[in-house]
Amino acid sequence: VRFDTYVVNTILLLFLQRVLLLVASDVDALCACKILQALFQCDHVQYTLVPVSGWQELETAFLEHKDQFKYFVLINCGANVDLLEILQPEEDTFFFVCDSHRPINVVNVYNETQIKLLVKPDDDLDVPAYDDIFRDEEEEEEESEAESDGSEPSDKRRRFEEEVIERTMKRRQRREWEARRCSAMVMFDLAWMMSKDLNDMLWWAIVGLTDQWVQDKITQMKYVTDIGILQRHVSRHNHRNEDEENSLSIDCMRIAFEYDLRLALYQHWSLYESLCNTSYTSANLKLWSVQGQKRLQEFLADMGLPLKQVKQKFNSMDISLKENLKEMIEESASKFGMKDLRVQTFSIHFGFKNKFLASDIVYATASLMESIEKEGPETTNFIKALDSLSRGNLDKLHQGLDLAKKQLRAIQQTVASCICTNLVISQGPFLYCSLMEGTPDVRLFSKPVSLCLLSKYLLKSFVCSTKNKRCKLLPLIMAAPMDVEQGTVIMVGIPPETESSDKKNFFGRAFEKAAESTNSRTLHNHFDMSIIELKTEDRSKFLDALISLLS
Repeated sequence: VRFDTYVVNTILLLFLQRVLLLVASDVDALCACKILQALFQCDHVQYTLVPVSGWQELETAFLEHKDQFKYFVLINCGANVDLLEILQPEEDTFFFVCDSHRPINVVNVYNETQIKLLVKPDDDLDVPAYDDIFRDEEEEEEESEAESDGSEPSDKRRRFEEEVIERTMKRRQRREWEARRCSAMVMFDLAWMMSKDLNDMLWWAIVGLTDQWVQDKITQMKYVTDIGILQRHVSRHNHRNEDEENSLSIDCMRIAFEYDLRLALYQHWSLYESLCNTSYTSANLKLWSVQGQKRLQEFLADMGLPLKQVKQKFNSMDISLKENLKEMIEESASKFGMKDLRVQTFSIHFGFKNKFLASDIVYATASLMESIEKEGPETTNFIKALDSLSRGNLDKLHQGLDLAKKQLRAIQQTVASCICTNLVISQGPFLYCSLMEGTPDVRLFSKPVSLCLLSKYLLKSFVCSTKNKRCKLLPLIMAAPMDVEQGTVIMVGIPPETESSDKKNFFGRAFEKAAESTNSRTLHNHFDMSIIELKTEDRSKFLDALISLLS
């Protein structure tokens, strides 16, 4: 179902009912959720919010609430499986699905009664035509009558069926890949079409898109295109005369387009720490080696920045140095082979003092969501992360920024240790790296978003460090201990780190096939199909099956 009058009417109908919101644990989903919550509050809609981190929790939540609710909204979950088969709902139950995961299951696309997919009009779902999958019932009845008369199926029918099978197989091969769309942007579009879009909603859409870029889920081209779309909305919402009274209001909020540095959290850290713990600079300068540390000193000297200034908090740096800092860094970076150190993004100002880049919010929110510090029930982290997106909760946001710094340091230290001890090995069709129990910060990497971020950073750094040209083109599978008592590991597969990469991920289907062929005890519980859990003793046969499958 695309955005047209029908969907707007459907959504308006939705606003009259009690609704259950099922929201996945990722930043884009949280942002989409915030936009929808704001829309619900506009119309005084009653809703219940339930965080779900995987298929098991989704099924449990549905079973617990199916008697009280008839309308379910699923954010970043549910599109890539046959929902009706999994949940077995009553016929008067309806699902509105806004999911960035691809490919979308064809049954969900063509079930227009109970499942409403919230999809932008320009989204190519790449699904077979309806007639290719679901044969005309009358035709089938005629054929079954002909067969009951004892006659052989006609050649025409056999040829038709062979063609359908061939077409569907080709489709399936294409559909084994997974590419992303931003759910927060879809929700913002919905708000805009209903003339209920606010500046806060626009900011959440920006953070949702930035999350997909930070997580490397979308191509640079897709990112730049979507930034252009959002920039038009930013101009519409944030134009004002400088002498207006509200421009100096202490609680005003202003979004601005920025061509800023690709340095993680640098405005809330020291420039030195940020350079050391940003994947792009760390990989390009090879900071895990003595030679790399030397290059960093040369890079700082080339900019003419005193070490004392670079190592203190960014806020405390001399204003004279900060004035042309971006240009100085960009000029020196291009001499050191870092031509893409600046990136199109947005910043937000709260009142006089607080300024954040969209990526700052992404790192902070993701760190709060996957915090390993135990505080109350499972949902505490989700609620904290959701709250940190509201402008009234700056204390939670700052807490998230502190956690994000720890996470980025842990990732860089782990990357350095993996490369220096040659833990990344080529297994033929893919690279493989496994973290051992007892590795520092290993508990952090039992969480899916943190493990994915570590894997992306590791692959970038490995590609910069290896001289083997073939290895530079390979995808990576990374494993980390999940639950020591139960003897399980969490495993993630990520696509190759090449400039031409379309960021599509084929590991989901490959993991399923390898598990089936070896009877490995796996748990495919994550909404992202390229993440699985596996019994430690089944790991070697599972990997062997993957090697033969992908060779």
